[in-house]
Amino acid sequence: MKVTHRRRQIALRTLALSTWAAGVLALTACSSHSPDAAPAATAATASPTKAGKGSGATAPATAVPAGKVSTSPDSKVATPPSSATSPAEGSPAAAGGGEDDGCDHKMPISPDEIAVYRYTPEGGSLSLIFRHGNWGCGTPDSDGAPFETVGKETYLPLDQAAYITVTNPIVASTENQHIGVQEFLDWLEAHPDSGLVFQYHLGADGAIDSLEEVFTP
Repeated sequence: MKVTHRRRQIALRTLALSTWAAGVLALTACSSHSPDAAPAATAATASPTKAGKGSGATAPATAVPAGKVSTSPDSKVATPPSSATSPAEGSPAAAGGGEDDGCDHKMPISPDEIAVYRYTPEGGSLSLIFRHGNWGCGTPDSDGAPFETVGKETYLPLDQAAYITVTNPIVASTENQHIGVQEFLDWLEAHPDSGLVFQYHLGADGAIDSLEEVFTP
């Protein structure tokens, strides 16, 4: 009976030791999966290996993820300045090259030249209707400079004894020919608004006492 009792005690001790060992293993396994173990594992895997230790070296923390391109501030290319614009074709600067054509484009109003259009006997006196102007700049394909009128039509009395000389188209001549006042008035009546240019002179009474046509080709 004593032998049987001792065998039962030994069996119970062996079972208790097995149970204790199993509990210790279970606690060890649980501790390995606990949150407290994560930082240590992360720290162990995050430490980079030294250079030259093989192709399996861990990338440094500043590495760019795959599929993304990192742009360095020094690698930015400055936008080149736009080139200066050349004068457009057909513009005065392009066509003339900035050269002086020898013509004064700001000629003053001529003090003694007028473009004669008509005459009128209204008011009891004979008067010429005309406009003042100046000589413009001619073009290479023109016969001469044009007389460019300015302002509104005005009038001055014409002395009936005025000395008048004319050229083409009033007479068939390029040199001035003397004609009478009435002949001149007849031509103006037949050719109104011709705008022929005349150099005039005023007498002491303020009336035109001479007219000399300026020949234009």
